Amino acid sequence: MTIQQQLEHWQDRISKLLTESLPSDGTSPQSLHQAMRYGALNGGKRIRPTLVYITGQALGAELSDLDSPALAVELIHCYSLVHDDLPAMDDDDLRRGKPTCHIKFDEATAILAGDALHTQAFEELASHPFSAKAQPQQLQMIQLLAQASGSLGMGGGQAIDLESTSKMIDLATLEQMHRMKTGALIKASVLLGALCAGKLDQQEQNALELYADAIGLAFQVKDDILDIESDTTTLGKPQGSDLAKDKNTYPALLGLDGSKQKLEDLLDLSLQALAKLPYNTESLAELANYIVNRNA
Repeated sequence: MTIQQQLEHWQDRISKLLTESLPSDGTSPQSLHQAMRYGALNGGKRIRPTLVYITGQALGAELSDLDSPALAVELIHCYSLVHDDLPAMDDDDLRRGKPTCHIKFDEATAILAGDALHTQAFEELASHPFSAKAQPQQLQMIQLLAQASGSLGMGGGQAIDLESTSKMIDLATLEQMHRMKTGALIKASVLLGALCAGKLDQQEQNALELYADAIGLAFQVKDDILDIESDTTTLGKPQGSDLAKDKNTYPALLGLDGSKQKLEDLLDLSLQALAKLPYNTESLAELANYIVNRNA
C-alpha cells in the first residue's frame, strides 16, 4: 500500500475505535458526551495513531495490542485541540473547516469535554487486556503517555507558547517549545507502538527517539510554512492565523527559504535514524516524507 492508502486504512480503524469507545451522545450528560464525540470524531490526519500502528507492526507487535495506545494517543491529541482552541488559549473559531468545540457548544462544555477525553485515554491504556508480549510494558506505556502530555511535554510546550506570544524568542526556545508541544506526543506514539512488541534495547530506542524527534519538529516546521503558503479552505482553519496572533514561527526566525531547508534537514535526520534499525522501516520512512510534503 502507498502511504496515503495506509493513512486511510488506519484512519478508518481509529475512527471506528473512537466511535465505539466514546460514550453515546444519547446518554446523560448528553451535552458533554455530544461535545466529546464532536471533538474526537471531527476528522483529522490521525498521524499519531498511524505512528503507533506502523511502528508496532515493524517490530512485530500484535494488532489488538496496538489498538489501545493508538486510541489513547488520539484521545490525548483531540483533548489538546479542544483546549487549544479555547478563548483563553489560541481563541480559534474554526477547526478542520467546522466550528470549534466551544463555538458549537460553549466554553464550559468544551473544557469538560477536553478533560473527559484526557482521562479516557488513560482508562483505555490501564484497562486493555494486553498480550503476554505487551503486558509487561503496560505501566511503562501509561507513564510514557502521562509524561508526554504533562508539564514537561505537551502542556509545558503550550505554556511556553502562550508566554512567548508577542515576544521575540530565539531559535533554541522555539525548538524547545515545539519539541514539547507537538513532538512529545509524536515521540510517545512511536515508543508506545514499539513497546507493544516487547522490551526495547537501548540502541533501538535511541534510533526510534531520534526519528520521532526529527519528524515531530518537521511536523511543526511544515505547519508554520503552510500557514503562509496554503489557504483557509485547504487548512480547515484561517490562513495566516499565526501571523495575525503574533506567534513565534520558523519562517519568522529563519525566513521561508531557511524554514524549507530546516525541513529537508529534519527529513534527512529521520531517515538516517531509521537506517540504524534492524527491521523493515519503509512505512516509517514514507510517513516522514508525507509529513514533510503534505499540503494541509
